[in-house]
Amino acid sequence: MLSAALLSSALLSTSANADSVSDKVSADMPKLMALYKDLHAHPELSGFEVNTAAKLAKKARDLGFDVTEKVGGTGVVAVLKNGPGPVVMIRADMDGLPVIEQTGLAFASKVRATTEDGIESGVMHACGHDTHMTSWVGTAQALTAMKDKWSGTLVMILQPAEERGKGARDMLADGLYERFPKPNYALAFHDSAGLPAGTIGYTPGFALANVDSVDVLVKGEGGHGAYPHTTKDPIVLASRIVGALQTLVSRETDPQDSAVVTVGSFHAGAKHNIISDQATLLLTVRSYSDETRQRLLDGIARIAKGEAIAAGIPEKLMPEVTIKDEYTPATYNTIEFTQKMANVFTQRFGEKRVVETPAVMGGEDFSRFYRADKNIESLIFWVGGVKEADWKDAKQNGTSLPSLHSPYWAPQADAVIETATEALTTATLSIMAKK
Repeated sequence: MLSAALLSSALLSTSANADSVSDKVSADMPKLMALYKDLHAHPELSGFEVNTAAKLAKKARDLGFDVTEKVGGTGVVAVLKNGPGPVVMIRADMDGLPVIEQTGLAFASKVRATTEDGIESGVMHACGHDTHMTSWVGTAQALTAMKDKWSGTLVMILQPAEERGKGARDMLADGLYERFPKPNYALAFHDSAGLPAGTIGYTPGFALANVDSVDVLVKGEGGHGAYPHTTKDPIVLASRIVGALQTLVSRETDPQDSAVVTVGSFHAGAKHNIISDQATLLLTVRSYSDETRQRLLDGIARIAKGEAIAAGIPEKLMPEVTIKDEYTPATYNTIEFTQKMANVFTQRFGEKRVVETPAVMGGEDFSRFYRADKNIESLIFWVGGVKEADWKDAKQNGTSLPSLHSPYWAPQADAVIETATEALTTATLSIMAKK
């Protein structure tokens, strides 16, 4: 942990290094933007980031890193030892989304692929992971060029399948903390569709939510729509379940706590006059604390069974509640470390460009790196990607902005990449500064 004395020294070091960092990143920006456009035009789905991983692994290897590929699937671990000192891990995620791009960019993705579920779709970096990877390369380049300024071990990882909530878990299961130096500090960033371009947002404590996907298979006894009394209608039962689920948040969760239970899909039947024998509900469930998460999941199972009993469903046809394996735990930014890095960023970028932001109900499996060892100091921060004019128009006139995962999301990539690269480089130098 950075002491007050070390922080003061780090801030002085940050100030002294600011110009050299800025100069290095600025000089690299033309090539970084070319890389960004290439990554944007050639996205790969979760777990299939083969070409992406190979391309970036080569760049790290060319910079002098000891590079290991195929960690936890397509993950990459690049290690650079530069004398005694702390171990700092910097992570970027690689996967695109099954989204048909509609940004109109000259380098827009035209890639099509088939998901693991067998759905053929366009593929797009609709969450900005292309900016994450480009900044990862930019940071590696800056830190290798400034090896005389820092001492310690740099572990830079490229993580697959963040969008599926499994990439970090798979890398850890493949020995990330056993086969490679275990970090004392973990850093990452995410582009933001809610902050003006080049602005850094930070959130001490819980920053992103637990995310669970839950399937509820509601069973019944089908029949003719003209004779409903001869059936056990699963659509009516499922409707009751949907209504009752809302009480998990409105009546069973402390109003000062945060929770979301959303039914994103309700599917049943195939014809007007046929009562189906089953209905399927697909839920997303969000929370921060593990206790709230468990209470919500237990409540879903209880409500589904209770409503089925009330509807006279026999035991053999009780609803089946399945909690999907792609669980993303809540992301926690260690508070003291986050505040200290916020001071470092403010020293570097100025007060107007560094803001504390509220926690959100989105999910990020960067959380797993801290949860696997809570002795690690951990921070993921936001870098705004909304063009200044668009952001002001939205604030003043209520104009809607495309969100992350939107087919229209096109961040102001140069501002994101330059800011994130400088921020990650500056943070690392402040932690690993030579005494």
